[in-house]
Amino acid sequence: MIRAYGLTKHYGGKPGKKAVDDLGFEVLPGTVTGFLGPNGAGKSTTMRMLLGLDAPTRGRATIGGREYAGHPAPLHEVGALLEARSVHPGRSAFHHLMALAHTHSIPRSRVEAVLGLAGISEVARKRVKGFSLGMGQRLGIAAALLGDPATVILDEPVNGLDPEGVLWVRNLLKSLAAEGRTVLVSSHLMSEMALTADHLIIIGRGRLLADTTVERFVRESGTGTVKVVTPEAGRLAELLAAPAVHITGDTPGVLDVRGTDAEHIGRTAAAHGIPLYELTPQNASLEQAFMDLTRDSVEYVASTGAPQPEGAAA
Repeated sequence: MIRAYGLTKHYGGKPGKKAVDDLGFEVLPGTVTGFLGPNGAGKSTTMRMLLGLDAPTRGRATIGGREYAGHPAPLHEVGALLEARSVHPGRSAFHHLMALAHTHSIPRSRVEAVLGLAGISEVARKRVKGFSLGMGQRLGIAAALLGDPATVILDEPVNGLDPEGVLWVRNLLKSLAAEGRTVLVSSHLMSEMALTADHLIIIGRGRLLADTTVERFVRESGTGTVKVVTPEAGRLAELLAAPAVHITGDTPGVLDVRGTDAEHIGRTAAAHGIPLYELTPQNASLEQAFMDLTRDSVEYVASTGAPQPEGAAA
């Protein structure tokens, strides 16, 4: 289990910039927990503090009930991937893993096992400088699993992987959680998190925004719509009109209603004798729910309009 207690990190001296601000959460064993947030939200800084690579300005973090910094056998307790390219380019994948194994009394058989698990046995003797980004990711994951750890922390593990590799990581994370391990994984790929994660921890500007299951987060996001098919679409739209209700209808007889639920729509229609041919809740995607929650926490906001030619009228 991972626990963070009021983690805070200042940069640039006090008051300085708060990269992480009073952050507290738990990551439970037996689940894949997605760690999400916009760029600059403080995810990488938080992961570094969990692993004792950065000292918090205030607060503390524990893994398996103890602070990770100074652990006598860290690879046996936690396997982490924070930067896949942090490998000497002149070493082969095999010798990189063997060097790690020697410092933790891990047998050669385990090195060969994780090479096979990561699908890089055939290139194990090649120098890492010739590896593609995806092969580097696989090596980083192999290194994270080398000590057969109870806790796995991975930062953007599918970065650079092809579809087969993405599927491999998805199945791997699920299998690790099924074995009762604690799995924390960050990613910007919302579609992949929707398929992989059971639980979500979402931060923005260093603060906790959500700590919930994927299902509940999407369901309660408020960004879903209800599809309504009725021959009296105009009349029903007038009856449903309210400040918090947004109704669109690009197709005759079809309404997309946001801001109220299917039960209220059905009761309103029944009370006024309006027939309904379809009444279907359309849940938001994880991406839609995430974008809505973190809208005010985005570090850089790009313009959606096309640039005007020089000299064009404003």
